[in-house]
Amino acid sequence: MITFKELSLPSKVLTNLTNLGYIHPTPIQERGIPLIIKGKDVVAKAKTGSGKTLAFALPLILKLDKEEYFPQALIIAPTRELSEQIAMECRRLAQYKKDVKIVTLYGGTSLTKQVASLEKGADILIGTPGRLLDHFSRQTIHLDKIKTLILDEADRMLDMGFADDILKLVSNLPKERQSLLFSATYPDNIDKLTKIILKNPIEIKIESKQEKIDVDEYVYSVDEKDKALVITLQHFQPSLAIIFCNTKAKTVEVSSILNKKGFDVATLNGDLEQYERQEMLLQFANGSLPILVATDLASRGLDIKDVDIVINYDIPMKSEDYTHRIGRTARANKSGVAISLCDEYGLTKLSEIQPQLKAKTINELRPNKNFYLQSSVATLCIDGGKKKKIRAGDILGTLCKDIGIENRLIGKINVYATHSYVAIDKSVISKAFNGLKNGKIKGKKLRIWWL
Repeated sequence: MITFKELSLPSKVLTNLTNLGYIHPTPIQERGIPLIIKGKDVVAKAKTGSGKTLAFALPLILKLDKEEYFPQALIIAPTRELSEQIAMECRRLAQYKKDVKIVTLYGGTSLTKQVASLEKGADILIGTPGRLLDHFSRQTIHLDKIKTLILDEADRMLDMGFADDILKLVSNLPKERQSLLFSATYPDNIDKLTKIILKNPIEIKIESKQEKIDVDEYVYSVDEKDKALVITLQHFQPSLAIIFCNTKAKTVEVSSILNKKGFDVATLNGDLEQYERQEMLLQFANGSLPILVATDLASRGLDIKDVDIVINYDIPMKSEDYTHRIGRTARANKSGVAISLCDEYGLTKLSEIQPQLKAKTINELRPNKNFYLQSSVATLCIDGGKKKKIRAGDILGTLCKDIGIENRLIGKINVYATHSYVAIDKSVISKAFNGLKNGKIKGKKLRIWWL
């Protein structure tokens, strides 16, 4: 296994990678980074979680011209969540450089605020096809200086019907540029897109067998899905669970049923505003809401390491979607469980996309009827983040030293540009809330609210 030092990277890049905990490149990084640094067009097939973002972001940031005012790189992604994830990784990788400006552009957030951010300048634009095209039509983004185009999760973008939007954007980019396409699968329509957008690309294929995941898969034949879902949760008794539904309406319905039964549930679907989606995911990740009921929005680009069970309340339409869903568990070399609850139609559908799976009867499970997945922590939101020079250590210090909360009762602290979030044990949540409300963080009086 090689280290990043063997990729002939500048010392300042290596120091930053080491500080971030990156020592050994993944296969896609080992093969992709040298080619991308040389300016080659690349088509890369590698599954979610293989390290694709670092593979394209590291060379991209390395080549940024600090004297250029207009955007130099355009990264197109299928969802808001993935756009934010890419932006977060780019910012981490750019810590060794001064004033690298990264702007995310997607629907569900204020267009006016995005324009205000763009007016301050941007080196890298990251966004979804529809919102990027909207900005281009309004002439609020300039694409004539783009040197690098990156399409991430291209297969999913085509599945979502973004092909025309992508081609419209690409048609307005400079002819002389580097183009990179990353995809988990490689259907025929990807090949057509590749031939239009890329020039003599080098193909990199990282086979899934290199990163086999340890998931136990079970299928249960059921008549009443809602009852079967509760039985499943009470039998397996997970700490963090994701339940997948095929429609937005069904996620709301299932969440409501579980809430009434006493489970703590987050809901994720395309009808939520971006801040709501962020807060739902954050509360799921920090354990405040340990069950996430979601559409396929959560099947890719969601890297939460401690999800121990995935449940298909509805069976997906494609084999690839099934694979992406169950890949949300067994992260970071851990094992996981994937359950599919099937009525008669579901059994037929599953036999088409995963014919090797055989159904058992739900009566085989032995539920603990006293088990209701409820969190021991809740989340407080603080009206201050990186722009107000607030750090996680400042929040921790205030809670421990000033308010007297024991360190062990404080969970994850997430600091973003304008807001921060902290998970607090419910036994002291009122004390923490009142202390923060009546006190100061880093000498600043900030608004506090309870999610």
